[in-house]
Amino acid sequence: MARQLDEQIAGRFAVGRRLRVLDVGMGQGTQALRLARAGHQVTGVERDTAMIATAREALAGQPEGIRERMRIVEGDGRDTGVHFLPGSFDVVLCHGVLMYVEEPDPLLAGLARMLAPGGLLSLLVRNADALAMRPGLHGDWTGALAAFDTTAYRNRLGLDVRADRLATLTAKLAGIGAPLHTWYGVRVFTDTAPDGTAPPDDVDALLAAEERAGRTDPYRGIAALLHLCGVRG
Repeated sequence: MARQLDEQIAGRFAVGRRLRVLDVGMGQGTQALRLARAGHQVTGVERDTAMIATAREALAGQPEGIRERMRIVEGDGRDTGVHFLPGSFDVVLCHGVLMYVEEPDPLLAGLARMLAPGGLLSLLVRNADALAMRPGLHGDWTGALAAFDTTAYRNRLGLDVRADRLATLTAKLAGIGAPLHTWYGVRVFTDTAPDGTAPPDDVDALLAAEERAGRTDPYRGIAALLHLCGVRG
């Protein structure tokens, strides 16, 4: 996904331009810190105090120049209007958040308002059109059959959450003024790997295969996750 995001940034903004990036639901700050290292000014929003502590610890170990480029705000992603002015950011990330939000429309509209004209909105969501894949590949036929007719699922943390359909999100992005520019699949081949699995010896080939599948039909349509990139008009 990082490669996909970098591709979209490189294709939209001048080389060397320092971008204003907002990462909503930044978690432990993996993407935020990566973009700060790349020279961008990054603001991360997170409400989980444990995640914030992890992100701050990782940031503290960075050189001063990187620490100065990253700001962490404790808050809810649905309250971006409280913290920031409309049009304040060139890139807005919202990765792995929508599945925890029962009604995502207000959150999405708020994210779009944060974008400057021509800004990039990057969403990472659970693919509701492929919910049957994981139970099916594990031989859970009852679970696979049930997954065809729902957008609800239980994640690896044991939480009951929701997934999104590409067609539905495409319509929503158009409605908030950040129409879909392109989309990718993420975790096409590797979704069944247990969490914490050590990278294989041929990890470079694995990543190349995932990257290729994530941009190629019909493979990207059955990915566990969808990476959608909208552009503010």
